[in-house]
Amino acid sequence: MAMASRTLLATACLLVLLLLTLGGALVEARRPWPRWPHREVAPSYGLSTTADAPESSSVDGYATTFDVGSFGAAGDGKTDDTAAFQNAWAQACSSAQPAVVLVPAGRSYLLKETSLSGPCKSRVTFRLDGTLVAPEDKSGWGKQGSLPRWIIFRGVDGLTVIGEGAMDGRGEASWKNSCRTNHAMPCTIAPSALTFASCDRLVVEGISLLNAPQIHLWVELCRDVTLSRLTIASPGDSPENDGIHVARSDGVRILGARIEAGDDCLSVVTGTTNLYATRIECGPGHGISIGSLGRGNTRAEVSNVTVDGAHVSGTMFGARIKTWQGGSGFVRGVKFLNMAMDRVKNPILIDQNYCTTPHPSNTTACDHKQSQSSAVQVSDVVFSNIRGTTVARDAIRLHCSQAFPCRDIVLMDIDLKTRGNGEKNAATSTCDNALLGVSSSVSPTPCSSVATNKD
Repeated sequence: MAMASRTLLATACLLVLLLLTLGGALVEARRPWPRWPHREVAPSYGLSTTADAPESSSVDGYATTFDVGSFGAAGDGKTDDTAAFQNAWAQACSSAQPAVVLVPAGRSYLLKETSLSGPCKSRVTFRLDGTLVAPEDKSGWGKQGSLPRWIIFRGVDGLTVIGEGAMDGRGEASWKNSCRTNHAMPCTIAPSALTFASCDRLVVEGISLLNAPQIHLWVELCRDVTLSRLTIASPGDSPENDGIHVARSDGVRILGARIEAGDDCLSVVTGTTNLYATRIECGPGHGISIGSLGRGNTRAEVSNVTVDGAHVSGTMFGARIKTWQGGSGFVRGVKFLNMAMDRVKNPILIDQNYCTTPHPSNTTACDHKQSQSSAVQVSDVVFSNIRGTTVARDAIRLHCSQAFPCRDIVLMDIDLKTRGNGEKNAATSTCDNALLGVSSSVSPTPCSSVATNKD
């Protein structure tokens, strides 16, 4: 009897131990996968990377598909297919279950100025496998008092734009008639190619944006955005033609983009916070820029921006912050990390005295500009592990405001060289009104302590 009791007790103990082990394994199995490692820079709001975006196969598996051809789109590149796209969008946006607007491969669709708006009843995927082309004549685009846009998605939460297709903005006429190209022409604003306004939980993946009249991809007033595997291409001399432009947005992640542009490959302007960019290939163009900010004595705020991993080649600038005198506000918490520079004119630049002329024919508008008593404060900026070649000697330039000096600027593990030989061709580093925080392993040698600590 005693032996049976001990056997029963031992069996019960083993059973409890087994249950505890299985429970632990189940808890372990339920633990979520690690989120994006830079989530403190770009909060996920429930969507961390493109891995969270539904793939086309899973989308098509349970969603209703609205093929633009079924709505009368000719797809010959000549017939105006704008109405067919708008009708397909209207049906998809009003669908009670997830919907796909399908732009089939192998066809070209001519679209005029097009607005695709929400809110939508369910999640919508815009599947771009074909090619969208803009008309050459874009005269009359843009309502009075608003910026001209070619295609704009507005107020669509949970939107996915995915595919292997392209958008060709056919911007040649706009470039030719730009005052920056032809000084006899008045300065006007050309249309941006693809704009997302007030779109939260947005995913854009795989598409190509070509030859935008002015700005290829514009993200504004959006939260929780993932852009990945993008190709952006226009000639290096296409005027004022940014690749990706981000404004007044929170939680933007750029996870891979090849950008050739006539202006900034990536421009980050006022109201933007928590932006993370990696795997950026830039060039030709004007590099990766914060700004410009503070023009016309306006207030600007940019914070928590990280560029971690970029190859910049044949550009005018590399990593740049540019602000106008007379503005107010701040740029802070900016990191330029792990960047390779190849034949870049000015690899590292902070310019708090930025100025462009209202018309290029007015060559004296920015000459002898008087120092003003206010400026956008630049602080807590890190340049780390930046290496490569510069075509100008001034490889590092911190040109800051006398009234509001740059503060807590960190330079670490930097090695920039000119392509020429000899001391007279050696790279240099200059500073005005810049207060360095940490400086370690930097070539060319950072600005002198006297100039650096100038108030």
